[in-house]
Amino acid sequence: MEGSQVTSSLNSIALFMQSGGVFMWVIAILWAIGLAISLERFMKLAFKLDVDGPSFMNELQRYILSNDIQGAIRVCSGSVAVLPKVLKSGLKRASSNTEQIQNAIDATALEVIPKVELRLGYLQTIANISTLFGLLGTIQGLIESFSAVAAADPTQKAEILASGISKAMNTTFLGLLAAITITMLHSFLAAKSDKIISEIDEFSVKLLDLLGTKKEKGE
Repeated sequence: MEGSQVTSSLNSIALFMQSGGVFMWVIAILWAIGLAISLERFMKLAFKLDVDGPSFMNELQRYILSNDIQGAIRVCSGSVAVLPKVLKSGLKRASSNTEQIQNAIDATALEVIPKVELRLGYLQTIANISTLFGLLGTIQGLIESFSAVAAADPTQKAEILASGISKAMNTTFLGLLAAITITMLHSFLAAKSDKIISEIDEFSVKLLDLLGTKKEKGE
C-alpha cells in the first residue's frame, strides 16, 4: 500500500514537472544548486568558521592578564575558526606598538572575511533568476495556450484555455517556491556571516585594549 502511494506521488511530481515545460527543469536545477550552496555554507559557517566569541575572548583574557601571551597564541592555534585566526595575528605582535598590532589584525581580517561571505551572493541571484524563469515559463505557456485555442473547436475553447493556463501557472508556482526557499536560507546564512564578522570587529578592539592596558601596567 505504501509503495503504491510513493509511486503515485512520484508520478504526480513527474506529471507536474512535464506539464510545465522545459523551464520547470531549469528552475529545479537552479533550486538544487541553491540548496547545495546553502548546505555547504551552513556546514562551514556553523561548524568550522564560527566560534563562541564571548567565551573564547574570556579564555584569552585570562592568559593575557597573566602575561602568558604564548598560552593565548596556543589557544588560538587550537581552533580553525576565523576569530581565533584574526586575534592570533594580533597576539603575535603583542610586543609591538598599537598601530602595528592593528595593522596585523586588519590584514588577517581582510584575508578571512571573504571566506565567511563566500558564495552567499549567489543565493540571492539564484532566487531572483528562479522567479524570472517562473514568469517566463508562464508567459510561454499562455502564448501556447492562446495559440491552441485559436485553432480549436469553439465548443472546446474554454476547456483548452483553462487547461493551458493551469499548466502555465506551474512554472510560476515552482519559481516562487524555489525563490522563497533560497531567500530564507540566504537570510539565515547572511545573519550567521554578519555575526562572525561583527565578533571579529568587537573582539579585535577588546584585544587591542587588553594589550594596551598590559603595556601600561608593565611600564
